[in-house]
Amino acid sequence: MSAVNAKQVKELREITGAGMMDCKSALSETGGDLDKAIDFLRKKGLKNVEKRSGKVAAEGSVVSYIHAGGRIGVMLELNCETDFVGKGEDFVDLGRRIAMHIAWSNPKVVSREEISAADIDRETEVLRAQLKPEQGKMADKIISGKLEKYYSEVCLLEQVDAQEEGSKKSIGDIVNEMSMKVGEKITVRRFSRYEVGEGIEKQVVDYAAEVAEAAQV
Repeated sequence: MSAVNAKQVKELREITGAGMMDCKSALSETGGDLDKAIDFLRKKGLKNVEKRSGKVAAEGSVVSYIHAGGRIGVMLELNCETDFVGKGEDFVDLGRRIAMHIAWSNPKVVSREEISAADIDRETEVLRAQLKPEQGKMADKIISGKLEKYYSEVCLLEQVDAQEEGSKKSIGDIVNEMSMKVGEKITVRRFSRYEVGEGIEKQVVDYAAEVAEAAQV
């Protein structure tokens, strides 16, 4: 297998609508050849993958989910190609499932392509600083592996689906499965997650000190 970069994976995903890991595997198996990767996905069973080339997923819906007694809220834009699919029960259920996952897992971005080069460089520097002297010869390989773990933690599409205990399916996988089922490109465009008090510096009140001070007045 050959190494592939995020730009290649993104291009194949845009053409086919296939999941992140499927695209990465296809490119690795075919030496980064885009046309061969498309054929690889087709042979794997993604029969309609070539039909979605050039399609625009501009329909869909905005899904909202409130969790933990109103303490966590999520808004998610899930897109598809037609209004018919966008109003279907399966599509709506998928949107809710992903929104619930976001409430639980708190991803930072939809996909790794949204992570800035500066953030990747910063993470790489931290990982390099954590290496032991004897790991010097394997430094690049170790850092690459840890970066993959980092992506799986912060990127929504690469996170393991929280609702299937013991499952190794990612959110990207279940989006891809639904895309195959309905025969349309389905994409997660964006999301926002809100948590009560998040980002606010909470003031710790020393009630004992207040009572003592009041008693002296």
